[in-house]
Amino acid sequence: MPPHPLDLELPKHVDEALAGYLADRRALGARMEETFTGAVDALADFVLGGGKRIRPTFAWWGWRAAGGDPDGELADAVLTAVSSLELIQACALVHDDLMDASETRRGMPTVHVRFARRHREQCWLGEPERFGLAAAVLIGDVALAWADDMLFAAGLPTDALHRLSLPWRDMRTEMLAGQYLDVLTQARGDASADAALRIDRLKTAAYTVERPLHMGAAIGGGSPELVAGLRAFGADIGVAFQLRDDLLGVFGDPAVTGKPAGDDLREGKRTLLVALGMEFGADVLHDALGRPDLDVAAVDEVRARLREVGAVDAVEERITELTGSALRALERAPVAEPAGERLAELAISATKRTS
Repeated sequence: MPPHPLDLELPKHVDEALAGYLADRRALGARMEETFTGAVDALADFVLGGGKRIRPTFAWWGWRAAGGDPDGELADAVLTAVSSLELIQACALVHDDLMDASETRRGMPTVHVRFARRHREQCWLGEPERFGLAAAVLIGDVALAWADDMLFAAGLPTDALHRLSLPWRDMRTEMLAGQYLDVLTQARGDASADAALRIDRLKTAAYTVERPLHMGAAIGGGSPELVAGLRAFGADIGVAFQLRDDLLGVFGDPAVTGKPAGDDLREGKRTLLVALGMEFGADVLHDALGRPDLDVAAVDEVRARLREVGAVDAVEERITELTGSALRALERAPVAEPAGERLAELAISATKRTS
């Protein structure tokens, strides 16, 4: 059977759903308060300006794994529902950039930087940075609120909404708990591998792979055995995804990742790579971590030392182990095809990517 067009072009359809929804929200916002359109436009630019649509993709294939039919009458509603995950992601990234004091995202100024710049250009009262901070907080909040609105207005049957309410609720709490743990860990200076993996599990794995799969399966009325199998697969792939992201944060090409080389080091992120580097004797990390003025030469020195002590190889090995265990969990789960084959492909692409 040839692949279905919705399966083949899912990111494009997600973009269309998001563009339509945000345009409707913009029109409503303009009627309430014309100046609010500036904030909505910034959110729309952020959401539609990049991203791989990983979370909607996993949610879609969770639904397909439960027997969801892309030719069925629910397909459009499911597409809209899973697209709402991109607004959760927008909230997380806008707020994360603010907390990390990141200046760029996807090669463009971050939201708080963009609004601080607007404040300066308009010669408004007060501090530009404080205005940028406030705007970013509010725009992230708008994204989180509209994610709920988009999901529950998608047109899903009441029983499907009831089933997915648990993973939706838990996913948002896990994401915020992981973000708080990340901030707390940096403040405490906890560079342990255990802390890094707990953050990865909550902050990334849960809302990137595990819960989207759970959501999709719940919409489709999947069995407890299917849900358990998909969650086991998603938890391991989600952590492996974050470990790959950690490596790219230090070793990635800025032209591909859209972030300056070594930005994670400047932000002081307590990743598994950093934890293992310190454990294995990469003392250079102590001086480099959390230094905003870290130059390219210093980043190169850290990179070389992380390779020398074996931290990079150890993280790569962990990625391989997690990918293997995830694929074994997928093989045991009662997954409707072609979802099993596609999820296995997604697992490999998510953990071997370069951006």
